[in-house]
Amino acid sequence: MIPVSSQYVVVGAGIHGLSTAYHLAGELEARGAGSGADIVVLDKARPGAGASGIACGVVRNNYFQPAMSELMQACVEVWESDAAAYHYNPVGYIALGPKAQESDLVAVFERQERIGYRSELIVGESAVTAHMRKLFPDWRARGVTVCLHEHQGGFAFNQESVQGLVDKCTGAGVSVLSGVEVTGIELGAGDVATAVETDHGRIAIGEQLVIAPGPWAQHFWRMLGLPDTIDVRTPAGDVRHDVRMWTYWNLQEGEITVDPLMFATADGGAPPVIHLDTDAPLTGDDGKLVTDELWGIYFKRDRHGVQGGASPLTVDGDVQLDPYPSTTDVDPGFPDMWCAALSHAMARFEGCRPLYKQARSGGVGSFSADNFPVFDYLKPNVYAILDSNHGYKMIGVGREVAKVLQGEHSSLLYPFRFERFATGDLHPVSNSPYPWS
Repeated sequence: MIPVSSQYVVVGAGIHGLSTAYHLAGELEARGAGSGADIVVLDKARPGAGASGIACGVVRNNYFQPAMSELMQACVEVWESDAAAYHYNPVGYIALGPKAQESDLVAVFERQERIGYRSELIVGESAVTAHMRKLFPDWRARGVTVCLHEHQGGFAFNQESVQGLVDKCTGAGVSVLSGVEVTGIELGAGDVATAVETDHGRIAIGEQLVIAPGPWAQHFWRMLGLPDTIDVRTPAGDVRHDVRMWTYWNLQEGEITVDPLMFATADGGAPPVIHLDTDAPLTGDDGKLVTDELWGIYFKRDRHGVQGGASPLTVDGDVQLDPYPSTTDVDPGFPDMWCAALSHAMARFEGCRPLYKQARSGGVGSFSADNFPVFDYLKPNVYAILDSNHGYKMIGVGREVAKVLQGEHSSLLYPFRFERFATGDLHPVSNSPYPWS
């Protein structure tokens, strides 16, 4: 049974929706303004059925953009606050890059130092190689001149962390309802949302509506009557007209099925998550050239082997999103490239191509006009968490949104307001080939 009304309606039972509901329950209790019983979370399938449930699960603070770095520090704090419940593994994160990325990673490190985020910077190809070989004696990547080793961060198990949030929500009295699809948003005087229409009936909104739709961002954007294209003012003052607000990218991820313990540090410990970018020519184990352009991969130890991915591919047009994909589509050349890159990084992965398995990971992401999130009110009482596929790692966004819903200003969320496209307050762009960096 769905309620006929609720003070707070949250759409989407992924990381953002559940984190918001849980933290909002705490805010209401602390302020004497209500309780978790005043909150309902709706999901058309089940918790974690969308992007959160198939996320790679990496938690990092390797962001060139100051606002992203500061927000991620707050998110890592939430992950660390209850690692057991969130199934979080604080193994650290290593970003490695070529000469062209040195200045970016130096800037990231200096910012991390200023905000108190624990990390270590190594510059120079021989120094980087020495650092990596202390961890992995068979390290052999070429063309890498800078290493940012974050001693915070790591990864979490996706479905388990979602369930951890569900348990926290229900423990706080929040109703989390599966199989309830929102089909419309009823707007009244002054564009105030008065109700959501669902396939199980109407739910009146007493106070506020929060939408946290993950890759369904464009769907809800249109439901609110917002335009498919916008004008974007650049920091230089130029205006780009008719820019698509949302673009789909197909995330390229997979895994190799090996004994997970074969990917360990020299002392037998759990390895950090590794992100390797280099402009060294990439060849397969057969000696054939894969690419002679800048390339990059990320990988981590998983329960069934080694899992990771590479830069995503754009998808033309609209996408019909399946909430229950058994696997996710990747470019036909991705398995060869990713396995060759693993072998380029470490000798232990030589010959791993036959062990490749297309996993239920990655999927399709909905990216904004500048590839960064939009966290803002789109209507007077409709708050949107549109993560532009940065989402899973950003578990702390919900904590900030909960405060905003109670009238506080969040300096961490303010740089991600929708107005930035009109004012030119865009985030700086790095030399990374990844749209989310």
